[in-house]
Amino acid sequence: MSHKNLNKVTVGGLLVTLGIIYGDIGTSPLYVMKPLIGDHPIVPEIVLGALSCIFWTLTLQTTLKYVVLTLQADNKGEGGIFSLYTLVKRLKKKGLIIPAILGGSALLADGIITPPISISSAVEGLKMYKPHLNTVPIVIGILFVLFVIQKFGSSIIGKFFGPMMLLWFGMLGILGIIPMFENLAVLKALNPYYAIHLLSIHPDGFYVLGFVFLCTTGAEALYSDMGHTGRSNIRVSWVFVKSMLVINYFGQGAYLIEHSGKTLKALSTNPGIPANPFYLLMPDWFLPFGIAIATSAAVIASQALISGSFTLISEAMRLNFWPKVSIKFPTELKGQIYIPSINWLLFWGCVFIVLHFEESGNMEAAYGLAIVLCMIMTTTLLGYYMVMKRYNKFFILAVIAVYFTIEFSFLIANMSKFNHGGYVSLIIAGMLAATMGVWHAAKRIRSEYTEFTKIDNYKNVLAELSNDDTIPKYATHLVYMTNANLGDEIESKIIYSILQKRPKRADIYWFVHVNVVDEPYRMDYRVREIMKDDVIRVDFYLGFRVQPRINLMFKQVVRDMVKKGEVDITSRYLSLNRNNVIGDFKFVIIEKFLSYDNELPWYERIILDIYFMLKKVSLSEGRAFGLDSSSVKVEKFPIVIHPPEDISLCRIDDPYHNHHS
Repeated sequence: MSHKNLNKVTVGGLLVTLGIIYGDIGTSPLYVMKPLIGDHPIVPEIVLGALSCIFWTLTLQTTLKYVVLTLQADNKGEGGIFSLYTLVKRLKKKGLIIPAILGGSALLADGIITPPISISSAVEGLKMYKPHLNTVPIVIGILFVLFVIQKFGSSIIGKFFGPMMLLWFGMLGILGIIPMFENLAVLKALNPYYAIHLLSIHPDGFYVLGFVFLCTTGAEALYSDMGHTGRSNIRVSWVFVKSMLVINYFGQGAYLIEHSGKTLKALSTNPGIPANPFYLLMPDWFLPFGIAIATSAAVIASQALISGSFTLISEAMRLNFWPKVSIKFPTELKGQIYIPSINWLLFWGCVFIVLHFEESGNMEAAYGLAIVLCMIMTTTLLGYYMVMKRYNKFFILAVIAVYFTIEFSFLIANMSKFNHGGYVSLIIAGMLAATMGVWHAAKRIRSEYTEFTKIDNYKNVLAELSNDDTIPKYATHLVYMTNANLGDEIESKIIYSILQKRPKRADIYWFVHVNVVDEPYRMDYRVREIMKDDVIRVDFYLGFRVQPRINLMFKQVVRDMVKKGEVDITSRYLSLNRNNVIGDFKFVIIEKFLSYDNELPWYERIILDIYFMLKKVSLSEGRAFGLDSSSVKVEKFPIVIHPPEDISLCRIDDPYHNHHS
């Protein structure tokens, strides 16, 4: 699919957008109003203030910042914090990597908290029938099924998503509009005065913003999933989604104002547990259907975050932020991936959250803190993006000032949740960020200590080796994966491997290099014949969303070269050559390990130690490049930095020997 097609608005496109993009933000009416009212008696002014805050948060934060501004920053149609980072990376500013890593980690941490809170909030509707029902096993059961079906790809489930979410948003609107019509006075809340007033009258004061923030948590997902549906579809469908959300919130508000003076516990059919204003809007006969629809919507919200996490990790791997892990392609759809290790990591994370907090009311505390951090990081990178695109200076300053003010206010308000469970999301985000930071730093340290040499210096040796019959032939085609960015260079280790570590005689030496480029889906290659029929270099230019299946790609390159008559790949063994048998290809991958002879600075030593520990659990280089294990040889070389100085050993003559001579 090209970006042009994606930017056409079609009914089908809008339906898919509803299904994929809005799960997270669309299920927030399930859990926003309840903590805003808390255990206090309902006060109309507080309800109006809460509605006003919600309306203006959705308008400023979601509509203006994400739907209008951030969606402009697309990388060939792709969105998300890593795509934004690859765009602004060209500014060559130091430290841009920090907001990218922190934002990405916070988004992943959010993927561990959203499924439990959405599904728990929905399932807890059952308590209206059975007050003492333990919902934990039900929630874990639903989560388990959700994570098991991931490996079949989301195209099957995707067809069901759009219509289901249409039903959900329709239900939100209908449930909200009835009480709203009976009390049109709630529309006063559109006046921002009430939002500002709320901060002075609410018992929690300024910290009430921590609960208001829950209404916009899915905004970051709108941007991350842009590549699946295209910018125009998101912008058009958002008008409908936002209207339904606002109508539902205002309906909940109108209902609460009708019952002012009471507490949520008093309105509950279940003594001891505060009622959820969302379920209070439903007539009794509709409750079972409402709970079922809400649970489906919550599952869909979780699905969107899970697919988002897969995309995020796959980009992180290509940008050298994450250890190489196995990626599966369940369907032929572009961008459809399944990462087993991340799937189960998320699953156990979700189970931990459910067991740790038990009820959605307790999870609200952990929720929000990580995502505010992600939003602040997006704003930071967005500022650089606007500078790069030469937006008006005053406009840039205004945008950054407004959003830093809003988001830092939300951050400070959310900080009050730290002790109540916010620490959980920060610990998760911190661990993820540490992994990304260490992996990236280690790659940089390793490349600094890699020695390169010019291939030209070794042309003659390689040509002679290739024709030296006294050395048994190692392979017809010997392929080395190289990290040298310059076309005329190669690692010294590779030359050492060919000439000294058991000389490897081959008819043709190939050097293959993979460049990850800043566009999502580029797939090009360049061939350079360094010596006719002896030494050939192939450079691949692959987008940060493309999986490096080097085995298949390399075969394709060789096939193209054979067609053009640039290379002869028939075996050079006489008997096989006569019968046109294709020569064998052998890949050699050089893996480095940390040598004990090193005098590294202590912090680099720690980073590399953690890196090699992570490397043990990640994919081998061969599998990460998509190479066939049967034709790959891995050679291990030590990373030696500052080889030990000359050791002053003295020879002592043997006295016994001297005595007798």
